[in-house]
Amino acid sequence: MSLIFILIPLVVSVLLLFSKATASRQIALVAAIANLIPTIYCLGCDYSRGMNCTFDVPWVDSAGISFSLGMDGITMVMLLLTNLVAPLIILSSWSRKFENESRYYGLVLLMLSALNGVFLAQDGLLFYVFYEMALIPIYFICAIWGGQDRIRVTLKFFVYTFIGSLFMLLSLLYLYLNTQAPVAGALAEAGAQHSFAWADLLKVQLSPEVATWVMLGFMLAFVVKMPVFPFHTWQPDTYVVAPTGGTMLLSGIMLKMGTYGAIRWMMPLAPEGAHTLIPVFMVLAIIGIVYASIIAVKQSDLKRLIAYSSIAHVGLIAAGIFAWNKTGLQGSIIQMLNHGINVVGLFFIVDIIESRMETRSLSELGGIAKSAPKFATLFMVIMLGSVAVPLTNGFPGEFLLLNGVWNYNYWMGAIAGLTIIFGAVYMLRAYGLVAFGETNEQTAQFKDVDTREMLILGTIAILVLVLGFFPGLILNISDASVNQIMSSVPW
Repeated sequence: MSLIFILIPLVVSVLLLFSKATASRQIALVAAIANLIPTIYCLGCDYSRGMNCTFDVPWVDSAGISFSLGMDGITMVMLLLTNLVAPLIILSSWSRKFENESRYYGLVLLMLSALNGVFLAQDGLLFYVFYEMALIPIYFICAIWGGQDRIRVTLKFFVYTFIGSLFMLLSLLYLYLNTQAPVAGALAEAGAQHSFAWADLLKVQLSPEVATWVMLGFMLAFVVKMPVFPFHTWQPDTYVVAPTGGTMLLSGIMLKMGTYGAIRWMMPLAPEGAHTLIPVFMVLAIIGIVYASIIAVKQSDLKRLIAYSSIAHVGLIAAGIFAWNKTGLQGSIIQMLNHGINVVGLFFIVDIIESRMETRSLSELGGIAKSAPKFATLFMVIMLGSVAVPLTNGFPGEFLLLNGVWNYNYWMGAIAGLTIIFGAVYMLRAYGLVAFGETNEQTAQFKDVDTREMLILGTIAILVLVLGFFPGLILNISDASVNQIMSSVPW
C-alpha cells in the first residue's frame, strides 16, 4: 500500500513529461484522485501498534541502504494533507493556459510522488533522496511558468534549500557511520557494516557535543524549508512569483517537509543536542511569529500578505515542535494539516481576484461582496479558519500549540499568543478592503464563483468547519504515534 502512494503519480508524471497528451489536465486529476482513494482507506488502520503498510526491500545491500517505507499516525496525517489538497491544486489550474501543459501537470505529479515519499521513508538516505527530489519539479514549475524576475527568485530559493539539505546529509552520514551491522536480514547477509534504517539510526548514542552538531545539520535543512526567521528571506518573493499552483504546492505541502522532518528525524536522532540548540531556535521561531505578523499588517499586495502570514503560522508550528511536549506536538500535527488546507484556499482566492481584476493591490479592491456574495461568503469562512476563530479548523491547532509553548516557557507562550491578535488584524483588514467599502467600475463587474471555483472553495470551506467541530478525527489518528515517538526521545 505504501508503494502505491509513490508509484501512481510517478508513473503518470513520466507519461505526461514524455508525451504531449491533449487531456493532460484530466489525466493529472484522475491520478491525484486515485492517490486519494487509498489515503482514505488507510485512515481506518490501527496506528497504536506502530508502522502500518510497510514495504522494505534492499536497495544497495552492501551499504546498508534499503527502500523502506511505512506509515504511522503522524505519517497518515501528512499523507492526508498531501493527497487531499493535490486534486484541488490541479483543479485550480484548469482555467490557466500553460505552454507545454502536459509537462506542467507532469511536474506537479512528480512533486506529489516525491512528497509522499518524504513522509513514508523509513531509511535515512531514501528520505534525503525524496527530500531533494521534491525540489526539482517545483524549481522548474516556478522557473518556467512563474512571473516577473522568476529566474533570480527561483535560483535563490533553490540555493537556500539545496545547501540546507547538504547539512542534513552530513548529519545522516555521521549517524550512519556510527551504526552497527544489522543482526539479521538481507542487509546483514550482504555484509553491510552500517545501516541507514531509521530504527538503526535511532540506536546511535551521541555525546552532547557531537549531538549538537548533528542536530544543527538537521535543523539547517528543516528551518530553511519551513521557513523560520532569519532563514525566511527566499519565501515571500518565491510565493509571489510562482504560478498559483506552484505557490499552493510550496505553502500547502512542501514546507511541511521541514516540520515533519523535525518531528520524525531531527528530535529522535539527536536528542542529546536539544538542551543546547532548542532554546535558540525557540527564540527564533517566536521572533519570526511577531516579525512576519507585523510585516503582513503593512502589506498592500494580497498575495504577499498571505505569504508573510504563512511565515507567522509556521513559526508557531515550529515553536510547538521545539517545545517537545505532547500538547505542542499534537497541535503541530493537526495545524500542519489545517494550515495546508487554509493557505491553499487563500491563494486560490487571490488567484480568482487577480484573474478577474488583473491586480492584487488592496487599494484597488472593494465592494466585491455586493457583486459576488457566494465568493465573499466562502472567502470569509476560509479567512476565519486562518484567524483561528472557535469552531473553525484553525482554533484547536493554535490552542494546543500555544498551550504547548506556554508549558515550555510561559513568557514565550504569551508572546506567541500575539499571533492570534496580529492574525485577526491583517486578515480582517484584508477581507474588509476586498469585500466591503465602495465599489469601482471593475469590482462592480466582479463575477461570482463558477462551478469549478465553487467546488474547490466549497470543499475547503467544508473542511474548515468539519475539522473545527471535530478535531478529534485527526488527533485520534496521531495520538498513539506521538506517544511512541516521544518515548524514543530521552529529553
